[in-house]
Amino acid sequence: MKITAIYGPNGCGKTQYVEKMRREMASDTVRYVAFRDSYGVSTDQAYYLQLRWNQHDIDAETPTAAQLLEKAFLQTGDDTPERRQWQQELYRLFALDDLLDRYIITLSSGELRKFQLARTLLAQPQTLIIDNPFIGLDAETRQQLADLLAALTQHPTPITHHLYLVVSRRKDIPDYVTDIIDLTQHPSPITSDNEVISFHDVTVRYGDRTILSHLDWTVRQGEHWALSGQNGAGKSTLLSLVCADNPQRYACDIRLFGHRQGDAGMSIWDIKRRIGYVSPEMHRSYHRDLPALHVVASGLKDTVGLYVRPTAEERQQCLWWMRLFGVGHLADRSFLHMSSGEQRLVLVARAFVKDPDLLILDEPLHGLDDRGRHLVLSLVEAFCSRPEKTLIFVSHYREEWPPCIDHELYLTKNTHGGGSGV
Repeated sequence: MKITAIYGPNGCGKTQYVEKMRREMASDTVRYVAFRDSYGVSTDQAYYLQLRWNQHDIDAETPTAAQLLEKAFLQTGDDTPERRQWQQELYRLFALDDLLDRYIITLSSGELRKFQLARTLLAQPQTLIIDNPFIGLDAETRQQLADLLAALTQHPTPITHHLYLVVSRRKDIPDYVTDIIDLTQHPSPITSDNEVISFHDVTVRYGDRTILSHLDWTVRQGEHWALSGQNGAGKSTLLSLVCADNPQRYACDIRLFGHRQGDAGMSIWDIKRRIGYVSPEMHRSYHRDLPALHVVASGLKDTVGLYVRPTAEERQQCLWWMRLFGVGHLADRSFLHMSSGEQRLVLVARAFVKDPDLLILDEPLHGLDDRGRHLVLSLVEAFCSRPEKTLIFVSHYREEWPPCIDHELYLTKNTHGGGSGV
């Protein structure tokens, strides 16, 4: 079996390269599986139901892994003894016996990867392209998946003739890869179209105090940034510039979504429509006696507080997100009569509610218990598994960063009080 890794960082053109390759090889013998398909808006309900405290909502129509695999088997070929033998061999190789009777939405991330690979291989493709096989997995599960892929390559009967693995990090390239297509050597041209944020020599001063000093920073579509730094180094000021809340933005060389602030046809509200945001400052600003659902709905209007009653459709949209974050039962409760952790989950739901292009989470885990932290980080991973989504995650604690983080900006406070990026 020939195994090729397609490697390159975000924005280098991996997606375009694979799409071109798939068009050129268009055939029933080619199969493509992108593990981001396990996540995202279309299956976020699976995240909700996957958690043990929500499994009372599973109904009789929820399929098991065995039912979906059998359906895939019948759709991809004739029901012959030879294919049945192949099916059982796959189940043995993937150790699926203990998973077959379980509901598909109760499988863990690693188990779901095994299920998807087995379902794809039932078609016995000559060429298999696996996109982002390790995304969102912890270290132990990544190793389990790597061992499984190694077993596929060493199987006495060829599983597939040519396996392509698409990865963003060089350390994710397995030792058994026979060829590497390194797109960092031939990067696709990067245009302002996929620049979400661009700071050029940005300096912000208040009187004699310099907050940001000569900061250059570019964030491109699909990147996931951790923002950290010393207290007073300018993190809040930087975010206020990104969210178009700081009046000094007009005096700085800043572009958001490819437009300089103040450009004709690009208002503050055009910018805010594309951003979901939560921060400790926002938490403190909600001091009106509003139902929690109205707080979430204010994210659709980009306001603090809600001045227009949500429509029936908007209400359902807000309830859906609140249920995902485990606070759906609090929809009609006063925000001011909720615990701090419950309030934070409501505000995080507010950030997600319009499915923004850019998600900014400033200390989103403050005040959350282990259950709340797990829930938020799982949904952040789901969001970031979609290649067009961009994240800025702010935390002083590296252990809180979600696994999807692939870039870091650390602001230092210099002796003159100005923050600069490292």
